[in-house]
Amino acid sequence: MSKAVRYFSRSGNTKKVAEKIAEGAGTTAVSVDEANGLIDGYTDVLFIGGALYAYGIDNKLGDFLDTLEKEKVGKAVLFSTSWLSKHALKIMEKALEGKGIPVEEETFYCKSKAVDDSLESAKEFGSKF
Repeated sequence: MSKAVRYFSRSGNTKKVAEKIAEGAGTTAVSVDEANGLIDGYTDVLFIGGALYAYGIDNKLGDFLDTLEKEKVGKAVLFSTSWLSKHALKIMEKALEGKGIPVEEETFYCKSKAVDDSLESAKEFGSKF
């Protein structure tokens, strides 16, 4: 089963979580703004993470979601960090479902101030799929 972890992080909190999810999933976390961030081949499980910025997700993450094709992703698993709200999860879910990509019901979320205390839970989350 192939797995990939993609994320966008401004403060570094989502990056920390992405790296732990990737460790649990047995893969590497890659930022969507890196040259190798695009999904080229088929991926059974694609973990996607980002945070809420001014009531939306960062344009780089939105642009990445636009590149995804339902023929290349078995299912998406979402994660997020933020100071206030889980709303980034809903934004990502809506974008993916609009493309016909199945989204796992279970998500991973933690408030930014609790990231360091949640890293082992993130690793466990990554190992579930």
